[in-house]
Amino acid sequence: MAENPNDWDPATKLIRGGLSRSQFGETAEALYLTQSFVYDSAADADARFSGENPGYIYSRYANPTTSMFEERLALLEGAEYCRALASGMAAVHVALTGLLRAGDHLVAGRALFGSCRWICAELLPRFGVETTFVDATDLDAWQAAMRPNTKAVLIETPANPLLEITDIAAVAKIAHAAGAKVVVDNVFGTPIFQKPLTLGADIVVYSATKHIDGQGRVLGGAILGAKDLLEESYRDIIRHTGPAISPFNSWVLLKGIETLDLRVRRQTETAAALADQIADHPASGRTLYPGRADHPQAAIARAQMTGFSNLIAFDLGTREAAWRFLDALEIVDISNNLGDAKSMATHPSTTTHRAMPEDKRLEIGLTDGYVRMSVGLEGAGDLARDVGRALDAARANS
Repeated sequence: MAENPNDWDPATKLIRGGLSRSQFGETAEALYLTQSFVYDSAADADARFSGENPGYIYSRYANPTTSMFEERLALLEGAEYCRALASGMAAVHVALTGLLRAGDHLVAGRALFGSCRWICAELLPRFGVETTFVDATDLDAWQAAMRPNTKAVLIETPANPLLEITDIAAVAKIAHAAGAKVVVDNVFGTPIFQKPLTLGADIVVYSATKHIDGQGRVLGGAILGAKDLLEESYRDIIRHTGPAISPFNSWVLLKGIETLDLRVRRQTETAAALADQIADHPASGRTLYPGRADHPQAAIARAQMTGFSNLIAFDLGTREAAWRFLDALEIVDISNNLGDAKSMATHPSTTTHRAMPEDKRLEIGLTDGYVRMSVGLEGAGDLARDVGRALDAARANS
């Protein structure tokens, strides 16, 4: 009896999912660097374009290497279908615009990555779509924001940069009662630790640039969900607007995903220890980590996540203290990226959330003293020493 990949352990899915070998029987997945494809005859081309015969037409539409990545990620996520795109922001953009039309209404958590908020607050209104931002932890606020023309909600959980947790199942129930689709940005949760589709989400989006690559090499994004929904809402947008991922990037992501489970579990283990160290240091006014009991939504995190990610946010009081911390780091890099094998820290108010007006930053609790850190794969002792030294520097002159 043939093996059913859906029954495999996640570790096997990460290695074997979507594997499609060529006639040469290669071990590593084949990289098809091609723009277009050829046909046996004019009739074959006609049948391919009409959809009568399956097959590839153009790499802007689909590519064999990209298909392997899509199938592997869908298998891991537990989704029927996946479409890979050029970046995480391409995925968010397409995920929303495919569901919304002029006159529609979107509800989104107010704590979003800066570019996601820009799409909701600046881009969509140009095309007649209104967005209401709500406190994503307040279920009454979600309920009150729903309108007859609400067609989608956007949830980012854990949210960037302060790791706010939204109850996906509860919000999905509210949204579906109003006839809206639920889009969840799961980049911080990763497909290892959180499964939004099982909690009621209709669409899951990723920046594969982050943990899925995990080694700072390429950009990529993904949209996952039911095949009928993705075909209806996104097929033509992807074909005709061109947010296609490079086959080379798909190949790199295929190789990165093989070690995703090993990497994020190790990173999360170290992050939990560092979060406790930071919380206990007198320089830190507040430490936010979903795995800690003092996180404001710790109970929700435990209910819907099996691990708590490698991200930590902590308030050092002032911008000056935050900058002293960053400048004192010798191992951890100052970088706005995350999910990498290398540990990175950034000052969100002047980097990832710089474009957000100050009053909106304060509305989500993002003061100038906050640092966001992505914990990598370096030795836990080395990171503890580096972070401890930097915390001492942050406290100096305070």
